[in-house]
Amino acid sequence: MTQQTLILIKPDGVQRGLTGEILRRIEAKGYRIEQMRMLTATPEQLAEHYHEHVDKPFYAGVCAYMTSGPIVAAVIGGDRVIEAVRTLSGATHPIEAAPGTIRGDLGRDWGDGEIRNLIHSSDGEGSAAREIAIWFGHSA
Repeated sequence: MTQQTLILIKPDGVQRGLTGEILRRIEAKGYRIEQMRMLTATPEQLAEHYHEHVDKPFYAGVCAYMTSGPIVAAVIGGDRVIEAVRTLSGATHPIEAAPGTIRGDLGRDWGDGEIRNLIHSSDGEGSAAREIAIWFGHSA
């Protein structure tokens, strides 16, 4: 079942020089990088991307984090890639992420109450198409 998914290497991943390692792990599993770009997220892109969270109390912190530096957006392709990349990414909170996952091996709690977790990946085919359109201007 060939699919596409979107990943975002978040500002902490880019700042810490982990872009290559994160992409290496995805490619090592046999998935393809079909498109990639580095950019600084705009508040408008983030509001569209995180539309379900815009009215929640934590959203301002998410927006501040995601605009704090450049991100890398990539379209990744392959069989069952959505499920696979989410498994590779690990649990949302780096402390809870299993060893061997991106967040489990490379993430940590910085002690400031903020979750900086290196990577976003789409959670389903519908969200992948919507998110690819936000970051690349077209759907999957």
